[in-house]
Parts: sequence; structure tokens; C-alpha cells
Amino acid sequence: MKILIMSDSHGLTSEIIDIKNRHQDEVDLMLHCGDSELPYDCEELSGFIGVKGNCDFGSSLPNEIIEDLHGTTLYMTHGHLYNVKMSLMNLKYRAIETNAKIACYGHSHIAGAELIDGVVLINPGSIRLPVLRRQKTYAILEMKDNLVNVTFFEVNGHIVNELTKEFSIE
Repeated sequence: MKILIMSDSHGLTSEIIDIKNRHQDEVDLMLHCGDSELPYDCEELSGFIGVKGNCDFGSSLPNEIIEDLHGTTLYMTHGHLYNVKMSLMNLKYRAIETNAKIACYGHSHIAGAELIDGVVLINPGSIRLPVLRRQKTYAILEMKDNLVNVTFFEVNGHIVNELTKEFSIE
């Protein structure tokens, strides 16, 4: 299973369409981790499952989504309600409460993936305002058996090799 993960696009439209068009035929699911600042029913976000970010004013999107991915639970939230700019501890605990092995989030605009206490935590970064790096990023998560591969891409589709990681989950 392959999942496109994006976050913190903050009003961008053509970039979302470009990324979606580039990958929609190769992924099974497309996620937006909040702060799109677009109406959820807009054309740009069609095909995406999304959550509400702290800048998605008036949005009726949920604060969190829990998805069963053929036996592996995925948890998604924006991150502002879990203080992810300070620590990933609260997010990790919430993921564990939901029996999630994968947690996707945004808010900090810091791209990265790490395995903490059996949970793969993925922040795709921001395609508008990246923090701690110049590349504007999104990610593709690929799951096969117990292996989770997270590949990060720049908006133009180039792979960001130093961020790409593989994890084994139980």
C-alpha cells in the first residue's frame, strides 16, 4: 500500500494539483495533515482525506482520523492539539491509545520520520513554508508486510534522499 502525505500547504493550489497529478495513479490513499487553508470540497483537495489544522478556520474537518490499512492502524492529526512543536510524546501516546503503528502529523513544518516505542511518526514537512531546511516537502509512505518505507519529495518531484527512511513494525 502506498500513501501520499502532505501538510501545511497554507493556501497553495497549483502545487497541490501538480503533486496529486504526479502520484495519484501510483498511490492508494492521499492524506492532508491540515493547514491547507482551502475549503475541503475544493477541486485541489478532491481525493484527499484531511484533518483540520489550526489555520483552517471555519473548517468542518475532524481533528483526527483513524484508518485501518489492511490490519495496520494509521492515526492522523495536525499536531497543534498535541504540542508537537515541543515534543512528540503526546502524539505518540495518542497513537498508542488508538493502537496505531503509524502517526501522520504536521504543524511544525519540520519534515521527518522516526520510530518511537513501536510507532512510526511522520511529518511530511510543508510545501509552502519549510522549517530547518530549504526544501518544500511532502512524503510517500509505502507499506509491505512489516516494512514501512517513507520517501520524501520536493514539490518538483525530486527525492530528498537524506530524509528517506525504512522501518520495521510489528
